[in-house]
Amino acid sequence: MTSLLPVFAVAVVVLMLVFVLLGVKVVSQGWEYTVERFGQYTRTLSPGLHVIVPFVDRIGAKLNMMEQVLDVPSQDVITRDNAMVTVDGVVFFQVVDAPKAAYEVRQLELAILNLTMTNIRTVMGGMDLDELLSQRDKINAELLTVVDQATNPWGIKVTRIEIKDISPPKDLVDAMARQMKAERLKRAAILDAEGLRQSAILEAEGQKQSAILKAEGAREAAFREAEARERSAEAEAKATLAVSQAIAQGNVQAVNYFVALKYVESLRDIASAPNGKLILMPWEASGVLGSLGGIGEIAKQVFGNGPDAPPPVPHQAAPAAPKQPGPAASGPWS
Repeated sequence: MTSLLPVFAVAVVVLMLVFVLLGVKVVSQGWEYTVERFGQYTRTLSPGLHVIVPFVDRIGAKLNMMEQVLDVPSQDVITRDNAMVTVDGVVFFQVVDAPKAAYEVRQLELAILNLTMTNIRTVMGGMDLDELLSQRDKINAELLTVVDQATNPWGIKVTRIEIKDISPPKDLVDAMARQMKAERLKRAAILDAEGLRQSAILEAEGQKQSAILKAEGAREAAFREAEARERSAEAEAKATLAVSQAIAQGNVQAVNYFVALKYVESLRDIASAPNGKLILMPWEASGVLGSLGGIGEIAKQVFGNGPDAPPPVPHQAAPAAPKQPGPAASGPWS
């Protein structure tokens, strides 16, 4: 009897060690374990050291609580305008409720994958090809909303859904390339036409401004010429007034000076004419040309004398020259 005691003690120690090993559970960070007692869920083990009742409790499911990535395989999608494209993508999801993820759905990743593929065909099949290629963010947002709502009862949070590639058929790609080229050529032609239009407008504006400036210059020149003529007329009027006053005062020499000056100016204009080759002058004109010195003396007497100057000496007639045969010459100073 006594010889069996050591064996019994060893057996008890071994049995206790087995119970300890079976009852102590260590959960790693980022994971959660579900505990089942006689097949029924009882609790969830968070990361750390835990003790369960051996042979009564057991670990039901080990769930990864970190965010996971699931590849969506390529599939063919027919758009609303009957264009077939090949689409693939990725899904980012995270388990937020371990008991629901363990007991509400079987084969969780397969369920998420099939749900995503089905909704890709639904969302993208209701769009045109141009909209499909240009609004990828809109497609991602719609897919995320639909799939997240569908997986919420499973304790899953879908964080992102991204469409990686949209591949139209080769002939459709070629047609799109030709359309893009035609559109770019169209825009280039429009830009060229717009440039020519702007150039023509600017040129017309420049011609308009030039015409305006020329008209302004012509108007200013006409104004200056009219002003000069006005001043010349005023000077002529003043000279005429002065001569009239001299006549009224009985100064005949001023009248002679005025007439002689106009006569000489007329002869000068005749002689300076560009088309004048032969000038016919009356006989008395030679007397006028010979009396220029006398005109200068008259001018000195009329305009050079001040108010205190002595009165002009009466003009004495020169001795008469012997008459020549022919017509008698007469003139204002003969």
